[in-house]
Amino acid sequence: MIRARLAPSPTGLLHLGNAWAFLAAWLGARAAGGALLLRLEDIDPDRSREEYGRRICEDLSWLGLDWDEGPDEGPYAPYRQSQRLVSYQSAASDLESRGLAYSCYCTRKELRGLAGAPHVDDRGAPYPGTCRHLTPEERAEREASGRRAALRLFCPPDQVWQFNDRVFGEQRFTLAQCGGDFALCRSDGVFAYQLAVVADDIAMRVNQVVRGVDILPSTPRQLYLYSLFDAPPPEYAHVPLLLDHEGERLAKRHQSLSLHALREAGVLPQTVVGAIMYLAGLRERPEPLTARKALSGFAFERIRPQSLHLPRDPERWLLALQGG
Repeated sequence: MIRARLAPSPTGLLHLGNAWAFLAAWLGARAAGGALLLRLEDIDPDRSREEYGRRICEDLSWLGLDWDEGPDEGPYAPYRQSQRLVSYQSAASDLESRGLAYSCYCTRKELRGLAGAPHVDDRGAPYPGTCRHLTPEERAEREASGRRAALRLFCPPDQVWQFNDRVFGEQRFTLAQCGGDFALCRSDGVFAYQLAVVADDIAMRVNQVVRGVDILPSTPRQLYLYSLFDAPPPEYAHVPLLLDHEGERLAKRHQSLSLHALREAGVLPQTVVGAIMYLAGLRERPEPLTARKALSGFAFERIRPQSLHLPRDPERWLLALQGG
């Protein structure tokens, strides 16, 4: 049976781009008769807020997206990453004890300043291996100077990771193309996204992961972790991003496009669902549609592997669709 998840980070309000990704995840699970869990990825204590978690749950329910487990009950509780730190520590310690991870003393500023190191995705610049082969004396010297170590994973650079994405088709990456050795735990003790989501998805028996295509370069990293933990990986469906009329990704600066703001403006959930399904090429017209009715004929393979673009004034457009 399909087990999928909605995994929002409570660091802000959900916007239309988030709604599209979570709608796709919900449709993929429900169309297959699968189970869906809601996991709050509140692992970053500096950015996560309890109030955002509450609003996210309210917005998802308003949109018509339900779940079978989480965030406070279910067979694999807790479904909050801030309450699962012991499992992340156990996973990181296992990798370190097997000689698969090492201490890294590079600062973020140093990594950002590397010449000729373009970002491969939102996870940072490619790592050049600076701390890969430090001697015990060199590590002691750095620690004596007050530097705190992150934990970084040794990555075989030339091994090819191949998988079939349900939307974008056959994918092939080396870990070098995805940034090389990546962090498992930051120097401030906060566990990294890559480790946390793999540990959680293994523990919660997740076998279908749906998320934005901007996360695609993370997939080979996570496949490598699955192999190290001797666990079967899930199937993946990366959906194209929803962009504003200028082709920019939606972000917190698009406050008027948060689901909360649209609700306050009088936009109805079925209007949002219908508009998104139209923009994704899953409906011929942007007609109001409930999430349940959107299940009819849904398939990942029907999603066009190209960005979705909002009109210049999305709020006015949505209100016009419902005659408001």
